[in-house]
Amino acid sequence: MPDLTPGLRAELARIAGPDALLTDPADCWPYGYDNSRRQALPQAVIFARDEAQIARLVRLCADTGLPLIARGRGTGTTGATVPDRGGIVLSFERMDRIRRFAPEDRLIIVEPGLTNARLQQAVGQAGFFWPPDPTSAAVCTIGGNLAYNSAGPRAVKYGTPRENTLGLRAVNGTGAIFQTGVLTTKGVVGYDLTRLLIGSEGTLAIITEATLKLTPLPEAKRTLRAAYTDVHTAARAVSALMAQPVLPCALEFMDSTAIALARSQSELDLPQDTGALLMIEVDGPASCIDEAQKAVVEAARLSGLLELRLAQTAAEVAALWQVRKALSPALRQIAPKKINEDVVVPVSQLGKFVDGLTQLGQESGIRIVNFGHAGNGNLHVNLLIDPDDPAQVERAAQCLEAVFALVLRLGGTLSGEHGVGLEKRAFVGKELDPIALDLMRAIKSQFDPQGILNPGKTLPLA
Repeated sequence: MPDLTPGLRAELARIAGPDALLTDPADCWPYGYDNSRRQALPQAVIFARDEAQIARLVRLCADTGLPLIARGRGTGTTGATVPDRGGIVLSFERMDRIRRFAPEDRLIIVEPGLTNARLQQAVGQAGFFWPPDPTSAAVCTIGGNLAYNSAGPRAVKYGTPRENTLGLRAVNGTGAIFQTGVLTTKGVVGYDLTRLLIGSEGTLAIITEATLKLTPLPEAKRTLRAAYTDVHTAARAVSALMAQPVLPCALEFMDSTAIALARSQSELDLPQDTGALLMIEVDGPASCIDEAQKAVVEAARLSGLLELRLAQTAAEVAALWQVRKALSPALRQIAPKKINEDVVVPVSQLGKFVDGLTQLGQESGIRIVNFGHAGNGNLHVNLLIDPDDPAQVERAAQCLEAVFALVLRLGGTLSGEHGVGLEKRAFVGKELDPIALDLMRAIKSQFDPQGILNPGKTLPLA
Protein backbone atom coordinates (compact mmCIF):
# COMPACT_ATOMS: atom_id res chain seq x y z
CA MET A 1 0.00 0.00 0.00
CA PRO A 2 1.64 3.27 -1.09
CA ASP A 3 2.20 6.08 1.42
CA LEU A 4 0.46 9.39 0.92
CA THR A 5 3.50 11.45 -0.07
CA PRO A 6 3.15 15.24 -0.23
CA GLY A 7 2.94 14.99 -4.01
CA LEU A 8 0.23 12.33 -3.91
CA ARG A 9 -1.68 14.26 -1.26
CA ALA A 10 -1.54 17.39 -3.45
CA GLU A 11 -2.85 15.45 -6.46
CA LEU A 12 -5.73 14.04 -4.36
CA ALA A 13 -6.57 17.59 -3.28
CA ARG A 14 -6.64 18.77 -6.91
CA ILE A 15 -8.96 15.92 -7.87
CA ALA A 16 -11.21 16.30 -4.83
CA GLY A 17 -11.70 20.03 -5.18
CA PRO A 18 -12.36 22.51 -2.36
CA ASP A 19 -13.46 21.11 1.01
CA ALA A 20 -13.78 17.56 -0.34
CA LEU A 21 -10.66 15.82 1.01
CA LEU A 22 -9.99 14.45 4.51
CA THR A 23 -6.57 13.15 5.54
CA ASP A 24 -6.43 13.73 9.30
CA PRO A 25 -6.93 10.31 10.99
CA ALA A 26 -9.49 11.81 13.42
CA ASP A 27 -11.57 12.93 10.44
CA CYS A 28 -11.10 9.70 8.49
CA TRP A 29 -12.01 7.23 11.26
CA PRO A 30 -15.79 7.75 10.93
CA TYR A 31 -15.55 6.58 7.31
CA GLY A 32 -13.78 3.33 8.18
CA TYR A 33 -16.68 1.31 9.55
CA ASP A 34 -20.05 -0.18 8.67
CA ASN A 35 -22.71 -2.05 10.65
CA SER A 36 -20.44 -5.04 11.08
CA ARG A 37 -18.11 -4.69 14.03
CA ARG A 38 -15.17 -4.10 11.70
CA GLN A 39 -13.34 -0.81 11.40
CA ALA A 40 -10.13 0.27 9.69
CA LEU A 41 -8.48 3.61 9.04
CA PRO A 42 -8.52 4.89 5.45
CA GLN A 43 -5.56 6.96 4.34
CA ALA A 44 -7.91 9.59 2.98
CA VAL A 45 -11.57 10.30 2.31
CA ILE A 46 -12.81 12.07 -0.81
CA PHE A 47 -16.36 13.28 -1.30
CA ALA A 48 -17.67 12.33 -4.73
CA ARG A 49 -18.84 15.30 -6.78
CA ASP A 50 -19.36 14.12 -10.36
CA GLU A 51 -18.41 11.44 -12.85
CA ALA A 52 -15.36 13.23 -14.28
CA GLN A 53 -13.88 13.70 -10.80
CA ILE A 54 -14.43 10.02 -10.00
CA ALA A 55 -12.79 8.91 -13.26
CA ARG A 56 -9.71 11.04 -12.49
CA LEU A 57 -9.51 9.56 -9.00
CA VAL A 58 -9.78 5.99 -10.31
CA ARG A 59 -6.97 6.62 -12.80
CA LEU A 60 -4.76 7.98 -10.04
CA CYS A 61 -5.45 4.98 -7.83
CA ALA A 62 -4.80 2.58 -10.71
CA ASP A 63 -1.46 4.30 -11.43
CA THR A 64 -0.36 4.30 -7.79
CA GLY A 65 -1.93 1.05 -6.52
CA LEU A 66 -4.07 2.81 -3.93
CA PRO A 67 -7.21 0.83 -2.99
CA LEU A 68 -10.45 2.73 -3.65
CA ILE A 69 -13.59 1.90 -1.67
CA ALA A 70 -16.96 3.44 -2.59
CA ARG A 71 -19.17 4.16 0.43
CA GLY A 72 -22.75 5.30 0.95
CA ARG A 73 -23.86 5.73 4.56
CA GLY A 74 -22.20 2.64 6.07
CA THR A 75 -25.39 0.71 6.86
CA GLY A 76 -24.07 -2.59 5.44
CA THR A 77 -23.43 -5.48 7.81
CA THR A 78 -20.63 -7.47 6.15
CA GLY A 79 -17.62 -5.14 6.19
CA ALA A 80 -17.86 -4.48 2.45
CA THR A 81 -17.04 -0.77 2.85
CA VAL A 82 -14.37 -1.21 5.52
CA PRO A 83 -10.96 -0.14 4.14
CA ASP A 84 -9.11 -3.11 5.64
CA ARG A 85 -6.18 -2.54 3.24
CA GLY A 86 -6.08 1.21 3.69
CA GLY A 87 -6.48 3.38 0.62
CA ILE A 88 -9.10 5.97 -0.27
CA VAL A 89 -12.73 5.92 0.79
CA LEU A 90 -14.93 7.62 -1.81
CA SER A 91 -18.01 8.90 0.02
CA PHE A 92 -21.16 9.53 -2.01
CA GLU A 93 -23.09 11.43 0.65
CA ARG A 94 -22.84 14.71 -1.32
CA MET A 95 -23.66 13.18 -4.72
CA ASP A 96 -27.37 12.80 -4.10
CA ARG A 97 -29.30 14.57 -6.84
CA ILE A 98 -32.30 13.45 -8.86
CA ARG A 99 -31.24 14.00 -12.46
CA ARG A 100 -34.47 13.19 -14.28
CA PHE A 101 -37.95 12.06 -13.28
CA ALA A 102 -40.10 10.73 -16.14
CA PRO A 103 -43.40 9.42 -14.73
CA GLU A 104 -44.72 8.93 -18.26
CA ASP A 105 -41.98 6.33 -18.76
CA ARG A 106 -42.14 5.08 -15.16
CA LEU A 107 -38.48 5.82 -14.52
CA ILE A 108 -36.23 8.08 -12.51
CA ILE A 109 -32.50 8.77 -12.95
CA VAL A 110 -30.61 9.44 -9.71
CA GLU A 111 -27.14 9.78 -8.28
CA PRO A 112 -25.98 7.00 -5.95
CA GLY A 113 -25.84 9.08 -2.76
CA LEU A 114 -29.60 9.72 -2.74
CA THR A 115 -31.23 7.96 0.21
CA ASN A 116 -33.95 5.40 -0.35
CA ALA A 117 -36.36 7.47 1.77
CA ARG A 118 -35.82 10.66 -0.27
CA LEU A 119 -36.36 8.74 -3.47
CA GLN A 120 -39.62 7.24 -2.19
CA GLN A 121 -40.83 10.64 -1.05
CA ALA A 122 -40.07 12.25 -4.40
CA VAL A 123 -41.77 9.62 -6.55
CA GLY A 124 -44.58 9.01 -4.06
CA GLN A 125 -45.92 12.51 -4.64
CA ALA A 126 -46.53 11.49 -8.26
CA GLY A 127 -48.14 8.16 -7.33
CA PHE A 128 -45.14 5.84 -7.72
CA PHE A 129 -42.67 3.88 -5.60
CA TRP A 130 -39.40 2.04 -6.10
CA PRO A 131 -40.01 -1.46 -4.71
CA PRO A 132 -36.73 -2.09 -2.81
CA ASP A 133 -37.37 -1.06 0.82
CA PRO A 134 -34.61 -2.20 3.19
CA THR A 135 -35.15 -1.72 6.91
CA SER A 136 -32.54 1.04 6.81
CA ALA A 137 -34.41 2.93 4.06
CA ALA A 138 -34.41 6.18 6.06
CA VAL A 139 -30.62 6.44 5.77
CA CYS A 140 -29.29 3.90 3.27
CA THR A 141 -28.39 5.10 -0.22
CA ILE A 142 -29.47 3.92 -3.64
CA GLY A 143 -25.83 3.17 -4.45
CA GLY A 144 -25.64 0.93 -1.39
CA ASN A 145 -28.93 -0.76 -2.29
CA LEU A 146 -27.49 -1.53 -5.72
CA ALA A 147 -24.09 -2.62 -4.39
CA TYR A 148 -25.70 -5.28 -2.18
CA ASN A 149 -28.88 -5.93 -4.20
CA SER A 150 -30.70 -5.03 -0.97
CA ALA A 151 -34.44 -5.51 -1.20
CA GLY A 152 -36.59 -5.76 1.95
CA PRO A 153 -40.11 -7.14 2.52
CA ARG A 154 -41.65 -6.03 -0.79
CA ALA A 155 -39.25 -8.23 -2.80
CA VAL A 156 -41.65 -11.16 -2.39
CA LYS A 157 -43.99 -9.54 -4.92
CA TYR A 158 -42.02 -6.77 -6.64
CA GLY A 159 -38.47 -8.12 -6.79
CA THR A 160 -35.03 -6.84 -5.85
CA PRO A 161 -32.95 -3.94 -7.28
CA ARG A 162 -31.92 -6.24 -10.13
CA GLU A 163 -35.54 -6.46 -11.28
CA ASN A 164 -36.17 -2.75 -10.73
CA THR A 165 -33.14 -1.11 -12.37
CA LEU A 166 -33.11 -0.33 -16.08
CA GLY A 167 -29.55 0.89 -16.48
CA LEU A 168 -26.43 2.37 -14.90
CA ARG A 169 -23.53 4.68 -15.59
CA ALA A 170 -20.27 3.63 -13.99
CA VAL A 171 -16.49 3.99 -13.94
CA ASN A 172 -14.38 0.84 -14.21
CA GLY A 173 -11.00 0.17 -12.63
CA THR A 174 -9.07 1.91 -15.40
CA GLY A 175 -11.08 5.13 -15.08
CA ALA A 176 -13.17 4.49 -18.20
CA ILE A 177 -16.77 5.72 -18.07
CA PHE A 178 -19.42 3.40 -19.52
CA GLN A 179 -23.18 2.95 -19.63
CA THR A 180 -25.28 -0.18 -19.24
CA GLY A 181 -28.91 -1.04 -19.84
CA VAL A 182 -31.76 0.82 -21.51
CA LEU A 183 -34.56 3.31 -20.84
CA THR A 184 -37.20 0.73 -21.74
CA THR A 185 -38.59 -2.31 -19.94
CA LYS A 186 -37.46 -4.53 -22.84
CA GLY A 187 -33.96 -4.73 -24.23
CA VAL A 188 -31.64 -7.59 -25.14
CA VAL A 189 -28.69 -5.97 -26.95
CA GLY A 190 -25.38 -7.21 -25.57
CA TYR A 191 -24.64 -8.81 -22.20
CA ASP A 192 -26.60 -7.73 -19.13
CA LEU A 193 -23.92 -5.66 -17.41
CA THR A 194 -26.55 -3.88 -15.30
CA ARG A 195 -27.44 -7.01 -13.36
CA LEU A 196 -23.76 -7.97 -13.17
CA LEU A 197 -22.80 -4.71 -11.46
CA ILE A 198 -25.75 -4.84 -9.05
CA GLY A 199 -24.64 -6.92 -6.06
CA SER A 200 -20.94 -6.70 -6.93
CA GLU A 201 -20.17 -4.52 -3.88
CA GLY A 202 -18.08 -1.98 -5.76
CA THR A 203 -15.50 -4.54 -6.85
CA LEU A 204 -16.10 -4.22 -10.61
CA ALA A 205 -16.95 -0.56 -11.14
CA ILE A 206 -18.14 2.53 -9.28
CA ILE A 207 -21.76 3.37 -10.05
CA THR A 208 -22.25 7.08 -10.78
CA GLU A 209 -25.88 7.11 -11.94
CA ALA A 210 -28.84 4.73 -11.86
CA THR A 211 -31.97 4.56 -14.00
CA LEU A 212 -34.64 3.00 -11.81
CA LYS A 213 -37.89 1.39 -12.88
CA LEU A 214 -40.87 2.74 -10.94
CA THR A 215 -44.15 1.06 -10.01
CA PRO A 216 -47.51 2.81 -9.45
CA LEU A 217 -48.58 2.93 -5.82
CA PRO A 218 -51.35 0.39 -5.15
CA GLU A 219 -54.83 1.76 -4.53
CA ALA A 220 -55.49 -0.46 -1.54
CA LYS A 221 -53.69 -2.64 0.98
CA ARG A 222 -54.83 -5.13 3.63
CA THR A 223 -52.77 -6.30 6.60
CA LEU A 224 -53.26 -9.63 8.37
CA ARG A 225 -51.50 -11.47 11.18
CA ALA A 226 -51.63 -15.25 11.45
CA ALA A 227 -50.57 -17.09 14.62
CA TYR A 228 -49.76 -20.81 14.36
CA THR A 229 -49.05 -23.57 16.83
CA ASP A 230 -45.63 -24.36 15.36
CA VAL A 231 -43.16 -23.51 12.66
CA HIS A 232 -44.16 -26.41 10.41
CA THR A 233 -47.74 -25.18 10.15
CA ALA A 234 -46.49 -21.66 9.43
CA ALA A 235 -44.10 -23.04 6.78
CA ARG A 236 -46.94 -24.93 5.10
CA ALA A 237 -48.95 -21.72 5.13
CA VAL A 238 -46.09 -19.86 3.45
CA SER A 239 -45.95 -22.49 0.70
CA ALA A 240 -49.73 -22.28 0.25
CA LEU A 241 -49.66 -18.48 0.10
CA MET A 242 -46.88 -18.49 -2.48
CA ALA A 243 -48.58 -21.15 -4.63
CA GLN A 244 -51.86 -19.28 -5.21
CA PRO A 245 -52.34 -16.49 -7.78
CA VAL A 246 -52.54 -13.54 -5.35
CA LEU A 247 -48.98 -12.77 -4.28
CA PRO A 248 -48.61 -11.01 -0.91
CA CYS A 249 -46.67 -7.76 -1.04
CA ALA A 250 -45.13 -8.72 2.33
CA LEU A 251 -44.88 -12.07 4.07
CA GLU A 252 -42.82 -11.85 7.24
CA PHE A 253 -42.01 -14.68 9.67
CA MET A 254 -41.09 -14.93 13.35
CA ASP A 255 -40.27 -18.17 15.17
CA SER A 256 -41.11 -19.04 18.78
CA THR A 257 -37.78 -17.75 20.11
CA ALA A 258 -38.31 -14.41 18.39
CA ILE A 259 -41.85 -14.19 19.77
CA ALA A 260 -40.68 -15.00 23.29
CA LEU A 261 -37.99 -12.34 23.03
CA ALA A 262 -40.51 -9.75 21.85
CA ARG A 263 -42.82 -10.73 24.73
CA SER A 264 -40.01 -10.08 27.19
CA GLN A 265 -39.93 -6.43 26.14
CA SER A 266 -43.57 -5.63 25.44
CA GLU A 267 -47.04 -6.88 26.29
CA LEU A 268 -48.29 -8.52 23.12
CA ASP A 269 -51.84 -9.36 22.13
CA LEU A 270 -51.11 -12.89 20.92
CA PRO A 271 -52.41 -16.37 21.79
CA GLN A 272 -50.18 -17.64 24.60
CA ASP A 273 -49.18 -20.85 22.83
CA THR A 274 -48.18 -19.18 19.54
CA GLY A 275 -45.23 -21.11 18.08
CA ALA A 276 -44.78 -19.10 14.87
CA LEU A 277 -46.17 -15.92 13.38
CA LEU A 278 -46.77 -14.63 9.87
CA MET A 279 -47.37 -10.99 8.97
CA ILE A 280 -49.18 -10.85 5.64
CA GLU A 281 -49.91 -7.84 3.46
CA VAL A 282 -51.73 -7.87 0.16
CA ASP A 283 -52.21 -4.90 -2.17
CA GLY A 284 -53.79 -4.05 -5.50
CA PRO A 285 -56.69 -2.22 -7.15
CA ALA A 286 -59.43 -1.16 -4.74
CA SER A 287 -62.01 -3.03 -6.83
CA CYS A 288 -60.14 -6.31 -6.35
CA ILE A 289 -58.76 -6.03 -2.82
CA ASP A 290 -61.64 -7.90 -1.14
CA GLU A 291 -61.16 -10.90 -3.41
CA ALA A 292 -57.38 -10.75 -2.93
CA GLN A 293 -57.84 -10.70 0.84
CA LYS A 294 -60.24 -13.65 0.63
CA ALA A 295 -57.71 -15.69 -1.37
CA VAL A 296 -54.93 -14.96 1.11
CA VAL A 297 -57.13 -15.82 4.09
CA GLU A 298 -58.14 -19.11 2.49
CA ALA A 299 -54.51 -20.07 1.84
CA ALA A 300 -53.51 -19.17 5.41
CA ARG A 301 -56.27 -21.22 7.07
CA LEU A 302 -54.57 -24.50 7.87
CA SER A 303 -54.91 -26.92 10.75
CA GLY A 304 -52.77 -25.41 13.49
CA LEU A 305 -53.90 -21.83 12.88
CA LEU A 306 -54.61 -20.28 16.28
CA GLU A 307 -55.70 -16.82 15.21
CA LEU A 308 -56.06 -14.81 12.00
CA ARG A 309 -56.59 -11.10 12.50
CA LEU A 310 -57.34 -8.46 9.87
CA ALA A 311 -56.58 -4.80 10.48
CA GLN A 312 -59.46 -2.47 9.66
CA THR A 313 -57.80 0.86 10.48
CA ALA A 314 -54.33 2.41 10.45
CA ALA A 315 -54.20 2.02 14.24
CA GLU A 316 -55.02 -1.68 13.92
CA VAL A 317 -52.30 -2.09 11.28
CA ALA A 318 -49.77 -0.60 13.72
CA ALA A 319 -51.08 -2.89 16.48
CA LEU A 320 -50.62 -6.00 14.33
CA TRP A 321 -47.05 -4.98 13.47
CA GLN A 322 -46.26 -4.34 17.15
CA VAL A 323 -44.87 -7.85 17.64
CA ARG A 324 -42.33 -7.43 14.84
CA LYS A 325 -41.42 -3.89 15.92
CA ALA A 326 -40.85 -5.03 19.51
CA LEU A 327 -38.26 -7.55 18.37
CA SER A 328 -35.46 -5.23 17.23
CA PRO A 329 -35.28 -3.24 20.51
CA ALA A 330 -35.32 -6.53 22.42
CA LEU A 331 -32.40 -7.86 20.37
CA ARG A 332 -30.43 -4.65 20.86
CA GLN A 333 -30.97 -4.75 24.61
CA ILE A 334 -30.19 -8.43 25.14
CA ALA A 335 -27.38 -8.87 22.61
CA PRO A 336 -26.18 -5.56 21.13
CA LYS A 337 -23.27 -7.34 19.45
CA LYS A 338 -25.20 -10.31 18.07
CA ILE A 339 -24.24 -12.12 14.87
CA ASN A 340 -26.87 -11.39 12.23
CA GLU A 341 -26.95 -13.50 9.06
CA ASP A 342 -29.39 -13.32 6.14
CA VAL A 343 -29.47 -16.73 4.53
CA VAL A 344 -32.04 -18.04 2.06
CA VAL A 345 -33.57 -21.50 1.60
CA PRO A 346 -36.32 -22.69 -0.75
CA VAL A 347 -39.72 -21.83 0.74
CA SER A 348 -40.57 -25.54 0.92
CA GLN A 349 -37.57 -26.08 3.25
CA LEU A 350 -38.38 -23.41 5.85
CA GLY A 351 -39.73 -25.88 8.41
CA LYS A 352 -36.71 -28.16 8.12
CA PHE A 353 -34.41 -25.17 8.30
CA VAL A 354 -35.87 -23.75 11.50
CA ASP A 355 -35.88 -27.23 13.05
CA GLY A 356 -32.21 -27.57 12.18
CA LEU A 357 -31.45 -24.15 13.67
CA THR A 358 -33.21 -25.15 16.90
CA GLN A 359 -31.08 -28.28 17.09
CA LEU A 360 -27.88 -26.31 16.42
CA GLY A 361 -28.80 -23.87 19.17
CA GLN A 362 -29.30 -26.70 21.65
CA GLU A 363 -26.04 -28.41 20.67
CA SER A 364 -23.95 -25.24 20.80
CA GLY A 365 -25.61 -23.53 23.76
CA ILE A 366 -26.08 -20.44 21.56
CA ARG A 367 -29.48 -18.78 21.58
CA ILE A 368 -30.72 -18.41 17.99
CA VAL A 369 -33.55 -16.05 17.02
CA ASN A 370 -35.06 -16.29 13.52
CA PHE A 371 -37.26 -13.89 11.60
CA GLY A 372 -37.41 -12.47 8.12
CA HIS A 373 -38.90 -12.48 4.66
CA ALA A 374 -40.67 -15.85 4.53
CA GLY A 375 -42.07 -15.41 1.03
CA ASN A 376 -38.52 -15.44 -0.37
CA GLY A 377 -37.23 -18.02 2.14
CA ASN A 378 -34.89 -15.23 3.35
CA LEU A 379 -34.42 -15.52 7.12
CA HIS A 380 -32.35 -13.34 9.41
CA VAL A 381 -30.62 -15.81 11.71
CA ASN A 382 -29.42 -14.06 14.87
CA LEU A 383 -26.87 -15.70 17.15
CA LEU A 384 -27.08 -13.95 20.51
CA ILE A 385 -23.58 -13.93 21.99
CA ASP A 386 -21.31 -12.01 24.29
CA PRO A 387 -18.27 -11.15 22.14
CA ASP A 388 -16.20 -10.66 25.31
CA ASP A 389 -16.60 -14.36 26.19
CA PRO A 390 -13.91 -16.22 24.15
CA ALA A 391 -15.48 -19.65 24.71
CA GLN A 392 -18.87 -18.42 23.51
CA VAL A 393 -17.30 -16.73 20.49
CA GLU A 394 -15.62 -20.01 19.56
CA ARG A 395 -18.88 -21.97 19.92
CA ALA A 396 -20.69 -19.33 17.87
CA ALA A 397 -18.12 -19.61 15.06
CA GLN A 398 -18.62 -23.38 14.92
CA CYS A 399 -22.39 -22.93 15.08
CA LEU A 400 -22.33 -20.39 12.25
CA GLU A 401 -20.34 -22.74 10.03
CA ALA A 402 -22.94 -25.43 10.75
CA VAL A 403 -25.73 -22.97 9.89
CA PHE A 404 -24.16 -22.28 6.50
CA ALA A 405 -23.69 -26.01 5.87
CA LEU A 406 -27.37 -26.58 6.67
CA VAL A 407 -28.42 -23.80 4.29
CA LEU A 408 -26.45 -25.34 1.43
CA ARG A 409 -27.72 -28.87 2.15
CA LEU A 410 -31.26 -27.55 1.82
CA GLY A 411 -30.48 -25.96 -1.57
CA GLY A 412 -30.16 -22.41 -0.27
CA THR A 413 -27.70 -19.53 -0.58
CA LEU A 414 -25.50 -17.81 1.98
CA SER A 415 -26.83 -14.28 1.48
CA GLY A 416 -30.10 -12.82 0.30
CA GLU A 417 -29.49 -9.08 0.66
CA HIS A 418 -26.67 -8.32 3.10
CA GLY A 419 -23.94 -9.31 0.67
CA VAL A 420 -20.60 -11.03 1.28
CA GLY A 421 -18.02 -8.33 2.03
CA LEU A 422 -15.45 -9.68 4.45
CA GLU A 423 -17.79 -11.51 6.81
CA LYS A 424 -18.80 -14.34 4.46
CA ARG A 425 -15.86 -14.35 2.07
CA ALA A 426 -14.34 -17.51 3.54
CA PHE A 427 -17.56 -19.46 2.94
CA VAL A 428 -18.22 -18.47 -0.69
CA GLY A 429 -16.21 -21.41 -2.02
CA LYS A 430 -18.63 -23.78 -0.30
CA GLU A 431 -21.49 -22.46 -2.45
CA LEU A 432 -19.78 -21.67 -5.77
CA ASP A 433 -17.87 -24.28 -7.75
CA PRO A 434 -14.22 -23.69 -8.78
CA ILE A 435 -15.05 -23.05 -12.44
CA ALA A 436 -17.61 -20.39 -11.54
CA LEU A 437 -15.13 -18.75 -9.17
CA ASP A 438 -12.44 -18.71 -11.88
CA LEU A 439 -14.88 -17.05 -14.28
CA MET A 440 -15.76 -14.43 -11.66
CA ARG A 441 -12.09 -13.68 -10.98
CA ALA A 442 -11.54 -13.26 -14.73
CA ILE A 443 -14.47 -10.83 -14.87
CA LYS A 444 -12.98 -8.89 -11.96
CA SER A 445 -9.64 -8.68 -13.82
CA GLN A 446 -11.35 -7.45 -16.97
CA PHE A 447 -13.17 -4.64 -15.17
CA ASP A 448 -10.38 -3.81 -12.71
CA PRO A 449 -6.99 -4.99 -14.04
CA GLN A 450 -4.98 -3.36 -11.25
CA GLY A 451 -7.26 -4.75 -8.52
CA ILE A 452 -7.82 -1.38 -6.85
CA LEU A 453 -11.63 -1.38 -6.56
CA ASN A 454 -12.63 -2.58 -3.09
CA PRO A 455 -9.91 -5.26 -3.12
CA GLY A 456 -10.34 -8.45 -1.11
CA LYS A 457 -14.13 -8.28 -0.89
CA THR A 458 -16.83 -10.66 -2.12
CA LEU A 459 -14.66 -13.40 -3.68
CA PRO A 460 -12.45 -15.72 -1.59
CA LEU A 461 -8.74 -15.01 -1.81
CA ALA A 462 -7.10 -17.06 -4.56
